[in-house]
Amino acid sequence: MPIFGTSILSFIPTWTSDGGQYAIKKTAEYGFDMLEILLPTSLDFDAKSVKKQLNNHGISARCSLNLPKDCHVPFYPEKATVIIKKAIDKVAEMDGDFLGGVLHSAIGTFTGNSCSNDEKLIVEQVFSEVADYASKQNITIAIEPINRYESYVFTNAAEVLELIKNVNSDFLGLHLDTFHMNIEENDFYNPIVCAGKNLKHLHITESDRGMTGEGNVHWDNLFKALAEINYQGPLVLENFSSEIKELIGPTSLWRPSKYNSEDLAKGSLAFMKAMVNKHYINNSHK
Repeated sequence: MPIFGTSILSFIPTWTSDGGQYAIKKTAEYGFDMLEILLPTSLDFDAKSVKKQLNNHGISARCSLNLPKDCHVPFYPEKATVIIKKAIDKVAEMDGDFLGGVLHSAIGTFTGNSCSNDEKLIVEQVFSEVADYASKQNITIAIEPINRYESYVFTNAAEVLELIKNVNSDFLGLHLDTFHMNIEENDFYNPIVCAGKNLKHLHITESDRGMTGEGNVHWDNLFKALAEINYQGPLVLENFSSEIKELIGPTSLWRPSKYNSEDLAKGSLAFMKAMVNKHYINNSHK
C-alpha cells in the first residue's frame, strides 16, 4: 500500500526550527505516516535534531528542494550542482534516501523560448553528476515537472522520463504533482503507467489547490494507474489554505479558501485513503 504523507506547507510557509516542530507534531496528530520537508534554500536545517523529533512522533520524512533563482540549471549549472549536492548531504544526515522537488529550474525563470537542445544538454550533465553523487549515499533524486506558467525546462512526465533514460542511473526518478498534471498532461492514467517504476514520489493536489475530490482532477484514472503499476511510494498531500497568510502570495490564493488548514488536511487524507481502498484493494494489490 502507498504511504500517506503531507507537506510542511499544510502547516507552515517555510521551514524554521519552531515551525518544523509544529509541522511534525500536527502531521502525526492528523494521522499521516510521513512529512515532506521542503528544505530552505539556505539549507539552514539541523537534520539530526529533526530526525529525533520525527522518531519521537512516530512518523517518517522525505526532503524536497526548489531551486532559487541564482541556481537555475541552464544558466548556473555549477551553482545548481553545489546546492543539490548540499541538499543530498542533508538527506544523508537525516538517514534519508530521497530528495525530490523542482530541481531542474528556478520557478518563474524564463527565456521566452522553449528549452533548447543546448540547455537540455546542460541539465543532463548536471543530473549525471548529482545522480552519481547521490548513488554513493544510496539516495534517489526525483525531478518534479511543473506547469508552463512556472517553468519552461520540464513541464510534463515524458520530458523527465527522457532525461532519466539518457542519464541511465537507478538513482534518478520522477516526482509528479496532480496540480501540474491537470494543466500539462492529456490525462492522468498514461503518464503514471508510462513512468512505472520510475515514479518515486507523488503530490496529491486538487485542481484549485483545495479539498481533494471537489475539483477537476480525474482521481479514479489516477488511482487506477497507480494500482496497475503497484505504486508503493508516498502520496503526499500538497494543498493550501489561505488561513496561512504567508502562502497567499506565493500560491496565488487570491480568494479565501473554503476550508481551514486542519479540515483541508484531514478531509484530503480521508479522500486519499478511500481512493486507495477502492482501487488497490479491489485490484488485489496489497
